[in-house]
Amino acid sequence: MNKKLLLCTIVWFVCGSLLAQTTWFNPMEGDEPYICGRAWNTEIGKSFYRFPDRFKSAMPKNVWGLSRQSAGLMVRFRTTSSNIQVKYTIAREGGYKNMAPLCHGGIDLYATDADGRTHWIGNHMGWKYADTITITYKDIKTPCFAHRGLEYQLYLPPYSETTSLKVGVDDGCEFVFLHQSAERPIVVYGSSIAQGASPSRPGLMWTNILQRETDYPVVNLGFSGSALMEAPLFEAMSEIDARVFILDPMPNSHGLGDEIFKRMTWGVHKLREKSQAPILLVESSSSCDSVYKPDLYRKYRNGDAMLRKAYEHLKAEGVQQLFYLTHQELGLGEESWIEGVHPNDLGNREYADAYKKKLAEILSEDVHNPRFRPVRQFRDTYDWLSRHNDVIRQNRTTDPEILMIGNSITHSWQWDSSWEKLFKGHRVTNMGFGSDRIENVYWRIFHGELEGCSPSTICLQIGINNLLNGESEDEIADGIAALADLIRKRQPQARLCVLKIYPCRGLEEKVARVNNRLQHLLHQDAQTILVDANSALLLKDNSGKIDESLFRDGLHPNEKGYKILIKRLKEKIMPK
Repeated sequence: MNKKLLLCTIVWFVCGSLLAQTTWFNPMEGDEPYICGRAWNTEIGKSFYRFPDRFKSAMPKNVWGLSRQSAGLMVRFRTTSSNIQVKYTIAREGGYKNMAPLCHGGIDLYATDADGRTHWIGNHMGWKYADTITITYKDIKTPCFAHRGLEYQLYLPPYSETTSLKVGVDDGCEFVFLHQSAERPIVVYGSSIAQGASPSRPGLMWTNILQRETDYPVVNLGFSGSALMEAPLFEAMSEIDARVFILDPMPNSHGLGDEIFKRMTWGVHKLREKSQAPILLVESSSSCDSVYKPDLYRKYRNGDAMLRKAYEHLKAEGVQQLFYLTHQELGLGEESWIEGVHPNDLGNREYADAYKKKLAEILSEDVHNPRFRPVRQFRDTYDWLSRHNDVIRQNRTTDPEILMIGNSITHSWQWDSSWEKLFKGHRVTNMGFGSDRIENVYWRIFHGELEGCSPSTICLQIGINNLLNGESEDEIADGIAALADLIRKRQPQARLCVLKIYPCRGLEEKVARVNNRLQHLLHQDAQTILVDANSALLLKDNSGKIDESLFRDGLHPNEKGYKILIKRLKEKIMPK
């Protein structure tokens, strides 16, 4: 073999080996695309657009064209790989002088660990621009539960039409795409500021910050230079079962004069035909250089005056759940802008913070417990987020009589014959999630699991995993009592049965102390009771130790244990 042929053979072998080390996945595979951050996901199908094709004839031409750009869209996936590559194509290169190329046509990656902690991952200039753009993230370490990997949020380009995308991971590593939460989204209608101009990268768009830090799905209907409140936009939004509608078109609509009043009042009434979700009207924050450009400042404020007129008129008509955000509340200063029209990174952060503060007012029922910040988790072997979505759908469609909220003790109970024996003839949703802690149940409630149903009985048992995690006994009891109050506010018609934490091998005394404190903290009345079945699981010698014959592993009851428990629980938790 000559040297040239030998060299070619070696190069071919090395290149072939490198290619074999990466396995590629396409989010468009499957019946429903794995695209997050848009309504009509299944209908839109295998594209990265924001509107379905049936809207084309009705939408203003500019809006329709901009809806092809992937602003606010995201791909979620989980993998154990230490290296991630993303290959994607866009329809055209960026050319805006006031926008960084990495925001205009770039992607951005964040990761969440199994305990729900989210952090950004930089690409460290690991990019290659050609007809197909390749961005590589190398040597990613998983800080906890390494066997579960990390859950990723990949933000797509806000000002480009994404035409294809695939994710590559190390060969042999676990990989799965994830759908977003099935809960109701926050819907944002606005201008280029909402679409994504002009932070340095997509993850710093204020809509994406809001999505990430509230963990609510956000549907981005920002259309650069084209937020003029035309009727087809409101007709489209009225189809969305939203948590909140944010209407922020004034940066584009401020010069419409009396039309601002007419279009906004009509639009709000259109939304109210189908939805009672809160609606937030937002003033323009533009013209930060008002000291030397007062005429421009007055134009924006005149537009805001017409918006305020519409708001006050709608309130006088009796429209409920209507809110208002002023330019003072947005609070952007002179250092918050690129060119006086679009916010920079600082301005986008200020936008997001102002919206978070306002949403805490609007969604006051979702104010977080200061000790137990609501987070997702995926410590266990099942797909936690998919189970969450299944529970939302089941509770919306079956009108369950009984909800059983808990951790793996509840989750695994349904596979024991005693479950069927206890609940036969009743519509029951098993809301037990293996490895859940108090903070995870908070997240599930804040994110839609108690919506769309009116159960007669709710049972709650949670806290043992917090104790196993070494957390304070007093804080655990306080968290359970506060969680019970939250459930009562969400489902006031239901009888709430709070089950004391079952004893656990080696933690019997700690469990008893948590339960004793819970006994004093929990407000009990005709609708709320504390259920104690623990003595059935303990030895009869008054040692306070568990009866090992009733447990699989010192924590989870076995078949015999569950049979004994249902004798104690039947009279307490079953509907009368």
